[in-house]
Amino acid sequence: MQPRPFDGADRPAIRALLAEAERTLAVGPHPDRARLDAEALFLHLVRRNVPGRNRAWLVTHWDTPTMPHEAPQLQALVDRRFAGEPIQYITGETEFYGLPFRVTPDVLIPRPETEHLVEKVMELAGHFPAPRIVDVGTGSGAIAVALANRLPHASIAAIDLSSAALAVARENAALNGVAARVRFFEGDLLAPVAAEMFDIVVSNPPYVPHLDRDSLSVEVREYEPPLALFAGDDGLEVYRRLIPAAFAVLAPGGLIALEIGFGQSAAVGELLTRTHFEQVEFVPDLQGIARVACGRRP
Repeated sequence: MQPRPFDGADRPAIRALLAEAERTLAVGPHPDRARLDAEALFLHLVRRNVPGRNRAWLVTHWDTPTMPHEAPQLQALVDRRFAGEPIQYITGETEFYGLPFRVTPDVLIPRPETEHLVEKVMELAGHFPAPRIVDVGTGSGAIAVALANRLPHASIAAIDLSSAALAVARENAALNGVAARVRFFEGDLLAPVAAEMFDIVVSNPPYVPHLDRDSLSVEVREYEPPLALFAGDDGLEVYRRLIPAAFAVLAPGGLIALEIGFGQSAAVGELLTRTHFEQVEFVPDLQGIARVACGRRP
């Protein structure tokens, strides 16, 4: 079904315009989010001209007539959302660990599940007076920036294979006031820092099996960067290379923390122990699913 143009007068009230947007999105890929998405898209539109407008402003202006250009511009945004484009890419922004982030189709949209990884690394960082941390496959910079924000005594490096992703990550470091504390490198896994030593290696690497592509939502399958998602037929391709590389750059007593996919704990645990990591453990998410794998270099 295709979205239909907004009805009504040339200048409908905000309430009416949002109701029409909601009706369109209610038959789209995420009907449960129709109202929230309609409001988010409209606020994104009005903030182009007046930054800072939020839902509180929206609630107090339900009956305000819209500007003539707002109905067709909102229609264009709704069309994109109706087609399945993630709202974060449409608005160019999201939130992670309580911080604002810019996102583009060059980077994976940060997931709430990855906050478990950040929490674990913050816990591990407590073992070091001035932890040296490297984030592998930084993407939007979400992990590195969140850690820099919460660990002012840490030294942080961030690496990505994509120059476009690194541009977004640098922008997010500046946006959150930590640009001077995060070093960015372009390259494959840990190759750019192979001559350095670290206390913690952290990564949310690609771990989706290529065979699972068709089972993903249209938002993920059609819009998010494949380089940040897929890792061979079993999803373990990057772990097989990353875990030995991490062992090589970790100082004695150093720690590794990896986000893992559903059902991958046994395989990743075996890779860690085979690489001589000790004290291997897994951190569950709120559903009890192993989400983070950790190990210690002797």
